[in-house]
Amino acid sequence: MKRHFTVTVFVSVQGQTLLHWHAKNRMWLPPGGHIELDEDPEEALFREIREECGLRVRVLASKPDIAHAGVKPVLTPSYVDVHRITSKHGHIAFVYFAVSQSARVTLHEREHEAFRWFSRAEIAQGRWKLS
Repeated sequence: MKRHFTVTVFVSVQGQTLLHWHAKNRMWLPPGGHIELDEDPEEALFREIREECGLRVRVLASKPDIAHAGVKPVLTPSYVDVHRITSKHGHIAFVYFAVSQSARVTLHEREHEAFRWFSRAEIAQGRWKLS
């Protein structure tokens, strides 16, 4: 199985978390996507945030204090997971959490049909309806 590196970010505002209705996958997903060959994970993270929701966020992560010439520390993900997309395609996902002061989302219409801010209770109950 081929695996691609991806970034995912769960963005919250006032206790609610942003999810998009992904047109291709037909499910609610947080912003994110593939890391391009010319990007590091941090560059991909901010590109995906800009493209998919347009929010200005504060990522809840730190960078290691590395002082070597030619080394660029990047934001450390909260966790990394490996998951299957199809029998021939999988992801190695760098997962981040972020907060925004604004809930004003710009929808990425080519990939998403809708977005919603979900409460913690809605996410826990799995009541994620397209509405």
